[in-house]
Amino acid sequence: MVSERALHVLRAIVQDYVASREPVGSKAIVDRHQFGVSAATIRNDMALLEEEELISAPHTSSGRVPTDKGYRVFVDQLADLRPLSAGQRQAIAAFLDQSVDLDDVFARTVRLLSSLTNQVALVQYPTLGNARVRHIELVPMSPTRLMTVFITDGGRVDQRIIELPVDADEIFVGELRAKLNAALSGRALAEVGSVAGSLDTQFAPDRREAVRVVADALLGHVDEHRSDRLVMAGAANLVRTEQDFAGTVYPVLEAIEEQVTLLKLFSEMQLDSHGVSARIGRENDAALQEAAVVTSAYQVGSDSSAKLGVLGPTRMDYSNNMAAVRAVARYVSRLLGEE
Repeated sequence: MVSERALHVLRAIVQDYVASREPVGSKAIVDRHQFGVSAATIRNDMALLEEEELISAPHTSSGRVPTDKGYRVFVDQLADLRPLSAGQRQAIAAFLDQSVDLDDVFARTVRLLSSLTNQVALVQYPTLGNARVRHIELVPMSPTRLMTVFITDGGRVDQRIIELPVDADEIFVGELRAKLNAALSGRALAEVGSVAGSLDTQFAPDRREAVRVVADALLGHVDEHRSDRLVMAGAANLVRTEQDFAGTVYPVLEAIEEQVTLLKLFSEMQLDSHGVSARIGRENDAALQEAAVVTSAYQVGSDSSAKLGVLGPTRMDYSNNMAAVRAVARYVSRLLGEE
């Protein structure tokens, strides 16, 4: 066990190293922080921290840097998260309020998070979960061509063009639109297939094949919602911090591109009392063992399973990044709740 003062010394080392990227020595701690003790006493505290593997010496200099374990203790010791400034909160609201649909919300969210944190920003699309059908629109494009528009209660809008086996007049399209919405509005996405698949019996035999084509299109919309995927922005931030990676940054870039590792990580991360979660260095799978990931969940209807967050080197400003991720997640939840 280390003393309370030693934990404060660890906090100082983390903060100074994050700010400067230079190993931190006892004299620098005495000069920059108000401990009221000598450099020799600080060196004793640093020796205890090193014994506990919370800091290490990157070379023979007197300076020390945090280890993955040290960053974890630092994050766990955060009593509170530094709140965003009024200007930052206004910027979040002003930028996200301009969104026109769900895809635009997420595109803006990752750009905003990347700007606030100088890290790679990631947003997970909501999965099937508890999503429900809000509305289905059928838009005639030609006598045999329709655009189907599928809207969920979370505000997601999917469109696709389908070819019908017969001409479809306005009366038929209107009747089909009305029956689809009467049968499916408010239904869980998991129910779409069985309900839409039985609608053809409500139409004349010569129209049933066209109804089945539309029903198949709706199943395609549902399948789009089943696939987990991430929206990403700020990869250039990762490249700019490449010197923070002992090896190469390319495994991290590959993990971002392939998404499977990150989606698995997002599903495993449990939120703490602040509503955020951090995975640091060797707590991650092999490809991300020199990276840190900070996430928070956002709400779509009653479903809070999807997450957003940032990824960067372990030498990151955890307090600021955790506060930014939490604030943006809360605003996205409010925004989608108003959809």
